[in-house]
Amino acid sequence: MTSHPDFEQLEESLWRPETRFDPHYYGPILHPDFFEFGNSGRVWTREQSITAEPGPIPIELPLPDLRVREVTDAVVLITYVSVVRYDDDDALRISNRSSLWQRVGDRWLLRFHQGTPTTA
Repeated sequence: MTSHPDFEQLEESLWRPETRFDPHYYGPILHPDFFEFGNSGRVWTREQSITAEPGPIPIELPLPDLRVREVTDAVVLITYVSVVRYDDDDALRISNRSSLWQRVGDRWLLRFHQGTPTTA
């Protein structure tokens, strides 16, 4: 595999409130054409993702079942399971997740993300 940053750390930064809701951190790691198919079915644009209202994200870290797959020298697919439990709800919210990262120059940018609810 080509040299790359710690993709586990990059993925976890998408969930940590101190980085996820910091537009100075989050904006520069999103590709100009970034979009997301959210867990709810909503489509998120880059701008909507950067300006999302801050809130708690009670996710299990490290991310379970994280796998990094090299698609090309400049594209990496990351898959994992997200496990979230909100205090007001005993039910776990489990989703299959995928992120497509693209190397642009010497930086890796998040090009696409998808969350698909599952009961598994």
